[in-house]
Amino acid sequence: MPEQFIWGIEVFLNGLMAGVLYALVALGFVLIFKASGIFNYAQGVLALFAALTLVGIMEGQVPFAHLINAIFGTDVHHFGWHVPALAAILLTMVVMVALAWVVNKLIFNHLVNQEPIILFMATIGLAYFLEGFGDIMWGANIKTLDVGLPQGINLMIDEFTYNIFDYGFFIDNLDLVATGVAALLVIALVIFAQYTKQGRAMRAVADDHQAALSVGISLNFIWVMVWSLAGFVALVAGIMWGTKSGVQFSLSLIALKALPVLMLGGFTSIPGAIVGGLVIGVGEKLFEFAIGAPYLGGATEIWFAYVLALLFLVFRPQGLFGEKIIERV
Repeated sequence: MPEQFIWGIEVFLNGLMAGVLYALVALGFVLIFKASGIFNYAQGVLALFAALTLVGIMEGQVPFAHLINAIFGTDVHHFGWHVPALAAILLTMVVMVALAWVVNKLIFNHLVNQEPIILFMATIGLAYFLEGFGDIMWGANIKTLDVGLPQGINLMIDEFTYNIFDYGFFIDNLDLVATGVAALLVIALVIFAQYTKQGRAMRAVADDHQAALSVGISLNFIWVMVWSLAGFVALVAGIMWGTKSGVQFSLSLIALKALPVLMLGGFTSIPGAIVGGLVIGVGEKLFEFAIGAPYLGGATEIWFAYVLALLFLVFRPQGLFGEKIIERV
């Protein structure tokens, strides 16, 4: 079997794994957009804030330590204890739910039935606020996140592929875990959206805020619930990305990589977020392998996803799974 073909299979598999990580971020966008019609620009910053909070809790870091020390002239940084990973994840989830309640109470309760552009601008302001707030709360230094997830090459796959192709594939254990987690998340979210009372209420709120209110649906409850779910998805994405590349403020930029995923999969489809992520992940890796590196000097992964998304915007703007909107004029 030709070496280029074997290497192409390895690149394809690694593209699938990368696509799953993109899709995890895109899921948060889809959840909030389905429930409120809001494109949440702050989703990437939510993942960053969740990861920062998780590391801070695990290491027993004093929140706002730099601010406290500057005001009172003290030198406190840590409580002197460490919190187990599972307990820290649960505490971080409590923080994300509290954040969802505060965001809804202070911002979106005052913007019911406003134009989409106003809601979008509110999420931009929220993103920059959370980024600065996270900096003040936990510090801006790069942090290492270790919750016990396996990392490094999967030796079973390496040995199995070596026996078949005489060449061992490098597949990261963390990517395999992310794939399994993403699959479980998608199944759970689809079941929730389609078959539960709260899921149907969420779709009703997305269609028409005022109509949902008129039939007794609590807009406040639905929005807190959806932002809490998005916070949970952001926490999962933050754990995966933070474990992979460290918890740093560039982590918030993963939201930019989710935009092409949403354009391909559709802003209203949970399965579409996964499919879009896989298409982007595989597409950029194979394009770099087959065309970018040999003929274009490499670095095509930076822009390939956006070019592909642009083509979709021209020929199928609703995405692969999005709902086609037809308006009478």
